[in-house]
Amino acid sequence: MTDASDPPRGDEPASPQTRREAGDARRAAESHDTGPALQSHLRAARSELENQVAQARADFEEANERIKERTGRDLIVATLIGLAIGLALLGSLIFVKWAFVPFALAAAMLAMFEFSRALTVSGRRVDLVPQLIAGTVVVLSGYFVSSWLHWVLLFVALAFVVVWRLVAQMASHDGRRYALVLGDVLIAALLQLYVAFLTSLCLVLLSKDGGEWWVLSFIIIAVAVDTGAYVAGITLGKHPMAPRISPKKTWEGFGGAAAAAIIAGVLVGIFMLGLDGWMGAVFGILILATATVGDLGESMIKRDLGIKDMSSWLPGHGGVLDRLDSILLSVVPALALYYLFTPLVAS
Repeated sequence: MTDASDPPRGDEPASPQTRREAGDARRAAESHDTGPALQSHLRAARSELENQVAQARADFEEANERIKERTGRDLIVATLIGLAIGLALLGSLIFVKWAFVPFALAAAMLAMFEFSRALTVSGRRVDLVPQLIAGTVVVLSGYFVSSWLHWVLLFVALAFVVVWRLVAQMASHDGRRYALVLGDVLIAALLQLYVAFLTSLCLVLLSKDGGEWWVLSFIIIAVAVDTGAYVAGITLGKHPMAPRISPKKTWEGFGGAAAAAIIAGVLVGIFMLGLDGWMGAVFGILILATATVGDLGESMIKRDLGIKDMSSWLPGHGGVLDRLDSILLSVVPALALYYLFTPLVAS
């Protein structure tokens, strides 16, 4: 006779299990059997995913290096910097109109600073502080004073920087040749006209009724020109447009810029400015012309100075002036078309 606490003998059958106990035992057995297989499958899936991510990253980096080799720009960094600048620009123009004034002033002063530094390195004499003072007055006068006083202040600023350069040269007594002195004087005036005055015209346009939308529109078209040229150039570019000035610009890129300019001009003209389609097309074509000339003109200046970029302040883009080259000159047709088209639309 066996005690109740003793385990059953080997030849005696185990006590019958309940249905629940049997189910638990079966699931435990299945888990014991499939556990290692499931873990192995998960490890294989994770390894496959990591390999795919690594391959995609390698392919992207390889493509980015090819683009960088062809254009000299880092696509990722350039895109991020461009988005940041674009958001700041949109916020200042759409939500608080006057907030664009310090934005434009800061851009102009930074452009003048890096341009002056590049000229100084090349051997030119540039009076930086007088240039920045005069440039600030010219830029702000575009928004805060009347048109006639704006022109008066421009001539005063030009006289100020020219006279300062001549007096500084006479005080130096270094026997600098007449041709170099004349070049320094012309450069002093160029800095005011090219950067400060054109920026002030942008603020003149901003000060007009609905001018913020015109400023935003011509900048959008100028950016579209640059983007269209970039995309078409790296994908289709084979025939150099101006090899001695900018070897990487092609006629295929110009074709892409033209298409982008006309499309962007029509769209912003209709939906932002209330213009007719043909007016938007004219807007786009004129911005295409001035943006291209501005870009090539700055490239010619940099080639003459023997530099690739005005500075490295904007990674992936170069300097501030490298981003403003196509925008500065484009303000001229934008302001002219405002005076021409606004009465036509209003009538």
